[in-house]
Amino acid sequence: MNLIVVGLGYVGLPVAIHAAESGTKVLAYDINKEKIFKLQQGITEIPDLTSEQITKLQSSGQITFVSELEKQKNKSIFVIAVPTPLDSDKSPDLTMLKRACESIAKVVAEDCLIINESTSYIGTLRNLIKPIIDGESQISTLKYAVAPERIDPGNKKWSIRNTPRLISGITDQAKKEAITFYEQFCDEIHEVSTPEVAEAAKLFENSFRQVNIALVNELAQIADKLNFSTHDAIMAAATKPFGFMPFYPSIGVGGHCIPVDPSYLSYSADIAGVDAKFIKLANQVNSSMPNLVKERIKNYLGGDLNGKKIQIAGISYKPDISDLRESPALDLIKELELAGAMVCWHDPFVDEYNGKQSTALISEIDLGLIVTPHSQIDFSIWKKVNVKVIDLSANSNNYGWPKFL
Repeated sequence: MNLIVVGLGYVGLPVAIHAAESGTKVLAYDINKEKIFKLQQGITEIPDLTSEQITKLQSSGQITFVSELEKQKNKSIFVIAVPTPLDSDKSPDLTMLKRACESIAKVVAEDCLIINESTSYIGTLRNLIKPIIDGESQISTLKYAVAPERIDPGNKKWSIRNTPRLISGITDQAKKEAITFYEQFCDEIHEVSTPEVAEAAKLFENSFRQVNIALVNELAQIADKLNFSTHDAIMAAATKPFGFMPFYPSIGVGGHCIPVDPSYLSYSADIAGVDAKFIKLANQVNSSMPNLVKERIKNYLGGDLNGKKIQIAGISYKPDISDLRESPALDLIKELELAGAMVCWHDPFVDEYNGKQSTALISEIDLGLIVTPHSQIDFSIWKKVNVKVIDLSANSNNYGWPKFL
């Protein structure tokens, strides 16, 4: 059975590659023609994949990259792995998901299996994806399953293979076929009762992180006013061998999961007529952090940022990847510049952002900010010349300066 992967980002491309390596013939589709051209040359920015993998699979005919889909003649599996971001009002934007469903409806054949990996609200598979594809294809024998993505780009320990995979289907047959497919390249499968359970689990696991990060960010504000170390308090609490999990304060949350998934869970709550106050409050706390941190930096520099030269180390949302999606560093840059600061940044994974280029770490600055400490950044450059530095990184590592939050 052939596999068609719709969407070749941080989620879809690893699925396509691992499925191809497991022996499945893969048609890897994306509407971005430039991305398809690069993949055909073996070029990818995804840290967990190599050019050699892509080139080898193409040469052997196991995978083909395309920007257009043709009508399928035989039973196939479709995996939907398109972005589901938030719009300018922080509400779910399902434009790309709906477009993917419409594209599939034009080419799908009888008895095909459609699997959704894209994150969305609870009930998406049953109430959005199935009606669109069934309605536009006029095929009544299609099967639908869900297997929410759990990709953590750049994670050296947990990969698509050893991260447990949640799977369910609208019918038992759909669930069974989806399990058979993922067993080719996933070591551990967890079958859940309904698609809604799988969708809810995906949203909840990242809402859990959002809420706990918001909680520790509030603790950081308390610590600032009462003059104690947030990190010392966290590490002290972590000595308790049960009932506690350490989270660390930050300038906000980034990536596709933590800033986005809670809003989809809140949206699901709105559909159900439930006011998800806790989730909404956590979103508010974390989204307010860049402004709060800017004010603390302003106080640290004597109450005025106008004309101050500030360099930020790391602007992607997490270490050792280039992904800028929802990165709070970008909001911090905006806040600092609005306050009159002259901001530059150094990021070995991001060459250009908003018309500006990454610059090497420099010493002729009023303040250095450690935001995303990529392993390639050599902070000794600042240390040797006694640059004034604030460590804003969301971890317990010591880079040579006390944690600021």
